[in-house]
Amino acid sequence: MLYQNARIENAKETQDIRVENGCFSEIAASLVPREGEEVCDLGGRLVLPPFIEPHIHLDATLTAGDPVWNMSGTLFEGIECWAKRKDKLNAEDVKDRVRRAVRLYASNGVQYLRTHVDVTDPELVALRAILEVREELRNIADIQVVAFPQEGILSFPNGKGLMEEAVRLGVDVIGAIPHFEFTREYSVESLNFACELAAKNGLLMDVHCDETDDDQSRGLETLATRALELGLKDKVTASHTCAMHSYSNAYVLKLMRLLKMSEINFVANPLVNTHLEGRADTYPKRRGVTRVKELTEAGINVAFGNDDLFDPWYPMGCGSMRDTVYLGLHVTQMMGYEDILNSYRFVTTNAAKVLHLGEAYGIKAGNPASFVVMDAKDYYEALSYNAPVTLSVRKGEVIACTEPARKQVLK
Repeated sequence: MLYQNARIENAKETQDIRVENGCFSEIAASLVPREGEEVCDLGGRLVLPPFIEPHIHLDATLTAGDPVWNMSGTLFEGIECWAKRKDKLNAEDVKDRVRRAVRLYASNGVQYLRTHVDVTDPELVALRAILEVREELRNIADIQVVAFPQEGILSFPNGKGLMEEAVRLGVDVIGAIPHFEFTREYSVESLNFACELAAKNGLLMDVHCDETDDDQSRGLETLATRALELGLKDKVTASHTCAMHSYSNAYVLKLMRLLKMSEINFVANPLVNTHLEGRADTYPKRRGVTRVKELTEAGINVAFGNDDLFDPWYPMGCGSMRDTVYLGLHVTQMMGYEDILNSYRFVTTNAAKVLHLGEAYGIKAGNPASFVVMDAKDYYEALSYNAPVTLSVRKGEVIACTEPARKQVLK
């Protein structure tokens, strides 16, 4: 298969892409079609590596309002709503919702997802179901599964045992939620336990860290220190880190040295964090999104995620990574031309580092032929006009396509 006139990652000049046996075999200008070779002219459209969702809760997806709505819009009421919904969980319920959500993501060019799955359930119903459906959906997406202790490791009965059982069942990533533990001591102990569990089993880490407006929530310093000491480094991701939005500049100046030494990744979730944070404020109200601009300028890897899709914590969502990038640029005030043009990296190459996808991810000869095509000449235009993903190709096979809408002004 030969794809002609591709504008790869905002390139000013177009190139052609040859795909053979599910891999990129040649990428160059003006490749000559071979006899009998199928040709697709992309017409100068933007071609990017597949989109990545680095932070989603598939076990809770598509459950907003069932059995109750989160009326306050707070993180903590969301957890209470989810605790009620967990009573209704069964394997088929989870699998059906995950299938629908992953296909929705696939229609928007997402081919990789990292899902946090609540393991504060003595039966681990959702975890077992998602580990099964992960294999079923491999043809359209790779799914990493995080053992996520929604109600705490130390603060939930047998929390440590459930985390260890999740490892035995085959999770890819170890999670934690230090800011939700009962005490500061529990917070530190939970992170020590989680880091050691990850190190012992050779797993990645992704921690819901300081998802609060409380400027005294300091799980991040503990996580970064343990990542450094245990040699885990970039295998560790700190998600949310909303409290960093409220830290004093003097403290952040000190913290940045540790963060750079630790080499950990960050995932910000602009849609959900602007919705959930600042709820205790009158005015001025905090945005609650971590210091993306400062982290990026310090050379620290940051990705963007949706976090939730129509669930107790976020009552909207359509499986598009565009929305989180669009809002993220606004609330972090990263609206320079180059910032906007290259912001696709938050949900492609930066997110690939979070998931540790390695050299096999990306548009280059020898790699699996996975990419998306957008109806725009560059990402600045794609973001501005909400351009659709017209084609999603995974390992050489088209898995999703969209016909761009035709707009006409009649008067």
